[in-house]
Amino acid sequence: MSTADTWILTAQCPSRLGTVDVVTRFLKENHCYITELNSFDDRLACHFFIRAEFRPENEGFDSERFQDEFAPRAAEFDMTFELTPPGRRTPVVIMVSRTDHCLNDLLYRYRTGQLPIDVRAVISNHPDLEPLAAWHRIPYHHCPITPETKPQQEAEVWRIIEETGAELVILARYMQVLSPGMSARLSGWAINIHHSLLPGFKGAKPYHQAYEKGVKLVGATAHYINDDLDEGPIITQGVEAVDHSHYPEDLVAKGRDIERQTLARAIDYHLQRRVFLHARRTVVFAGS
Repeated sequence: MSTADTWILTAQCPSRLGTVDVVTRFLKENHCYITELNSFDDRLACHFFIRAEFRPENEGFDSERFQDEFAPRAAEFDMTFELTPPGRRTPVVIMVSRTDHCLNDLLYRYRTGQLPIDVRAVISNHPDLEPLAAWHRIPYHHCPITPETKPQQEAEVWRIIEETGAELVILARYMQVLSPGMSARLSGWAINIHHSLLPGFKGAKPYHQAYEKGVKLVGATAHYINDDLDEGPIITQGVEAVDHSHYPEDLVAKGRDIERQTLARAIDYHLQRRVFLHARRTVVFAGS
């Protein structure tokens, strides 16, 4: 986790000689001590990515001046960049259906400060989890949906997201397929979690199907959503070994544990600016 006094500079550009130097030299000239540095050059796409976590050594660090002065140097490399201040809490909206393990885990991490988020609202197509949100004093919006009311329901969901000022939407086991239009609106800033089994089992009770096939691995995948169902750019994956002694209910329990841990890790990486969207894949600087 980033420390309370460190800033984060992220940047990307076409591959060129001097890309690391332009970032690190500028930080040195501005008396900024680098506490963590990650970079990656994609030789197939000829594209460069860098993330620098740093601590200003002079008092009165001026972020606007920093960005204004770095901009012309970045422009020489066709480099886009973002500066993230320390201690920033990202406003989020969580979407969920009836299953509560991911929502409960996220709200715990929110309450204890493990995730630097400001949960503005919980949206669900069922009323079941309203008491959990109410206990955390978070507004809960019950937005029921049927095939006939899907456009109206998604319009209401979008209204809530806009009104709350959310910068990240988390699908914490929201068991509805988003329309292509909604997926396009949320592309790149909504994170979904789902089970990940080999072979893949579709339809109802995937873990029961997995038991019947005698699977030896269960897992979960967290990814950004796009217009391909459960096939958006992957951020994190988790996996654990199982064997013949695991009955269907054991696989379900283990799968839920992996889902909540994998989702929380993906959100943490996103908040720490460790994830770069790169075409239909990601570059992820996982850190320690």
